[in-house]
Amino acid sequence: MLSPRNLVARLVESPLEPITEDLRKIVEKAWKDRRHGLLNEWKALLYSLPEIETCLANLTSDAVMIGHQDQFSKKQQQVIRDILKAFHPWRKGPFDIFGIEIDAEWRSNLKWSRLQGKITPLMNRLVLDVGCGNGYYMFRALGDGARFVLGIDPSLLFLAQFHAVLNYVPGLPVVFLPLRSDEFPVVQMREKGIEFDSVFSMGVLYHRREPVQHLLELARALRQGGELILETLILINNNELPILYPEGPYAKMPNIELIPSQGILNGWLEESGFGDIQVIDISRTTVGEQRSTEWMTFESLADFLDPDNPEKTIEGFPAPIRIIVTAKKL
Repeated sequence: MLSPRNLVARLVESPLEPITEDLRKIVEKAWKDRRHGLLNEWKALLYSLPEIETCLANLTSDAVMIGHQDQFSKKQQQVIRDILKAFHPWRKGPFDIFGIEIDAEWRSNLKWSRLQGKITPLMNRLVLDVGCGNGYYMFRALGDGARFVLGIDPSLLFLAQFHAVLNYVPGLPVVFLPLRSDEFPVVQMREKGIEFDSVFSMGVLYHRREPVQHLLELARALRQGGELILETLILINNNELPILYPEGPYAKMPNIELIPSQGILNGWLEESGFGDIQVIDISRTTVGEQRSTEWMTFESLADFLDPDNPEKTIEGFPAPIRIIVTAKKL
């Protein structure tokens, strides 16, 4: 199940079939570079999941629902629950797998509700989700009518979580490849006439040292007139600080490279070949949206904020505010 050949084999008879050989070579290299000590354990867990395929799937509800609780005995449900819990931590969700509620750290349905109905409808569109996490937004895109969704993310844990869900609905037109955006073969794709209609980048930009390079990667994957849906951290009402470069952790996160103002972000988008930039939403992240649960027992947002001033991080920076924008490739 979790092998480069099996992952790429899922692309057969998909819109990306013409570049399967290119992707196989790239995924095999990335697989070797990204070895993880728990990978064999995750593989064994996936193979130990009780066998059944279900046609019951609700990809439009807040919790991505697969199967019904009556399809398994309580004993089997407990087996599935224990296996799913072994893929801790679950960052994105929620999911409902045969009545087992996976209450992930992020209530990602809230973010989806902010953009749903405000982006170009996904019906029959070819969709790419860059930095897809465990695939929550990929399943929701299918629920909104996408004809095929490809997700890329270098995390093998997220890949295992995705397949724990997909295991019971393997026929869905969705594929996850463990790649970064700079590894994706855009040149070969375009040579074969493959272009995406919609590209999502949700929570990736602020991890990149060269944000314009990331936006250029997204633009190259889109067809002309295609839509980018971008979510990122942003600075608000701070004219003296157009870009925040944290020296050290930001909200206890060591991998935040920069946080731009809205004006700077718009400039980067225009520089990368995008126009018709529309702000969908600007929201302060709250502990109701990001928090510790039994499915993610590590520290979360409440531990990242100043206990005396929730508008500041524990380091004294402005607390997380996120923006969602859409932009069209010119």
